Amino acid sequence: MRILALETTDKTGTVAAVSGGNTLAQLALEPTRRSAQTLAPAIERLLGHVGWRPADVQLVGVSIGPGSFTGLRVGVTLAKVFAYAIGAEVLGVDTLEAIAAAAMGVPANGERKLPVGPLAVVADALRGDVIAQSFAAGPGGVAEPLGPQELIAAETWLDRLAPGVRVAGPALVKLFDRLPRTAAAIDRQYWFPQAAWIGRLAAHDYALGRRDDLWRLAPRYFRRAAAEEKWEATGKLSPLPPGEG
Repeated sequence: MRILALETTDKTGTVAAVSGGNTLAQLALEPTRRSAQTLAPAIERLLGHVGWRPADVQLVGVSIGPGSFTGLRVGVTLAKVFAYAIGAEVLGVDTLEAIAAAAMGVPANGERKLPVGPLAVVADALRGDVIAQSFAAGPGGVAEPLGPQELIAAETWLDRLAPGVRVAGPALVKLFDRLPRTAAAIDRQYWFPQAAWIGRLAAHDYALGRRDDLWRLAPRYFRRAAAEEKWEATGKLSPLPPGEG
């Protein structure tokens, strides 16, 4: 299966072409410009590099969060438009799961390259908060969540880290110097989500029968954007229903 993978949840997004469980190429978006300006040109360059026409893509895998509000919207919207235009399928992939898979060294055949114990993955939610989730190697070596994702204060997350746990995630850019001595940050290259792993996980999930509805696929938010919260405070915007956001 020929998969186009998009990752736009972090400051520097990436696009990748994945086929047969292997990454054929990955390109980074230009970090000095917005994803909305660089994503489509990067896809065009990527497809040209691997010799694919747009119609050759069979599945579009896209990171659905948590992550940047704007980046999520741009990535998911373009993934859906591209898939609709060429008649491909689309599959959303959790950002923290993609980070965990890369950190655990899970290759295409599902066997771990690196023996990694419990792994805590953390993304910056701004305003002193983080979105955190813990993973372990599940059957076949995939990253298996040990619990739900949480939106919590960064200080609370730091206090909860169990001795010997390994940590990864974009929030470590801010929190690395505050990690307890009993926690170990993995190599910095594995802190950030990559399109290559979005594509690999999309291939894995698709093979297991998971499908997403192109019309219903949406970014996964844990809270409203700051501007929306301010607008909500004026009483002109209804709050999110319980359990959403």
